[in-house]
Amino acid sequence: MQPVQDLTVEDRISRTQYQYALDAPDKAILDEWVPKLEDKLKQIPELRDVASDQLNGGLGLRVTIDRDTAGRLGITPQNVDDALYDAFGQRQVSTIFTQSNQYHVVLEAQPQWQTNATALRDIYVQIGAASQNLASTIALAGTNTALTGAAPIAQAPLGSFTRAVPVKTPITINHQAQFPVVTMSFNLAPGASLGAAVDHIRQATKSLGMPASIEPTFQGTARAFENSLANESLLILAAIVTVYIVLGVLYESYIHPLTILSTLPSAGVGAIAALMLFHKDLDVIALIGIILLIGIVKKNAIMMIDFALEAERNEGMTPEEAIYRACLLRFRPIMMTTMAALLGAVPLAFGSGVGSELRKPLGITIIGGLLISQVLTLFTTPVIYLWFGRIASWVARLRGKNTVEDDLSLAEI
Repeated sequence: MQPVQDLTVEDRISRTQYQYALDAPDKAILDEWVPKLEDKLKQIPELRDVASDQLNGGLGLRVTIDRDTAGRLGITPQNVDDALYDAFGQRQVSTIFTQSNQYHVVLEAQPQWQTNATALRDIYVQIGAASQNLASTIALAGTNTALTGAAPIAQAPLGSFTRAVPVKTPITINHQAQFPVVTMSFNLAPGASLGAAVDHIRQATKSLGMPASIEPTFQGTARAFENSLANESLLILAAIVTVYIVLGVLYESYIHPLTILSTLPSAGVGAIAALMLFHKDLDVIALIGIILLIGIVKKNAIMMIDFALEAERNEGMTPEEAIYRACLLRFRPIMMTTMAALLGAVPLAFGSGVGSELRKPLGITIIGGLLISQVLTLFTTPVIYLWFGRIASWVARLRGKNTVEDDLSLAEI
């Protein structure tokens, strides 16, 4: 049973939620190594319901031709192939045209002769057909008369110069990028994360020492998760750098943007803690929630620092007095905006219905990040503001001292 999702990442149907594909140029290599890997994956405690779509249990017949006997009868392998295709294939032998439609006439054996392998004994091949430019003549149930209604022609039963051996054959052969592929599917054990499962699968694949011609790749949700992890650090870094540049242009300072960005670690800790509390994975949706927190959480520090800088420049207050007054006067709007964003994420985190499992990590991430950052940043932001302010004053005094020394040196010269 599989749930029907409004949004899906999988590009193929499998028995479970996650897929791991193995492709190789030769199917025989997959037939040898896929069962070994399947047994190896079943031993990993983080995985459940490990299976593959390698279905090699089909029943088939391998017809072996006695070349010497067939040669004496003047029968070629092409004649045998034509006879088998005439009986069990879909050979079109004619087209019937009417005033409004046309109908294709298909030659095949009657249904009662297609149900078991014993029908091969009742197929007859024309003797000496190698020298004729005609299709093979078929006779069923011992009949030795051609279907065309012509005079009797010498025929030989197929079983007199062939041997049919039952063999196992694949029911289906899937392909990916024109190569045979086998898809391993698996679910996660309760409490297991997809990241840990991916690492264990890679280690198990490497430990088997499979040939280099086999290329393993994750598919569907697992592949999207792997791609998101590959760009996760760059994505977060790009978001932080962009915010820093915008804030630097706004405040015309290199220091104050760092004060505002200091609220982000607490939001990240809160988001991760909330995901762990509700037993949710850090998936792509949760990562989107963390990136959203970058834009939501920093507004607390912006409200306080913007008011404090204006008080210092226009009213001549000291940094301590300015940030203290900013905390008092900006507390209410900070709480109002935080509660508005937090309550707006409650339906995402605790809602139900179709697709709710896709929205829950987003809501949980936003709520956890806002709660922790709200509690901490009201106390940490003033401290960091004063600390960075003293560093900026020290750098300014040092720069001014060097400027004075340079001016004295120029005067002496």
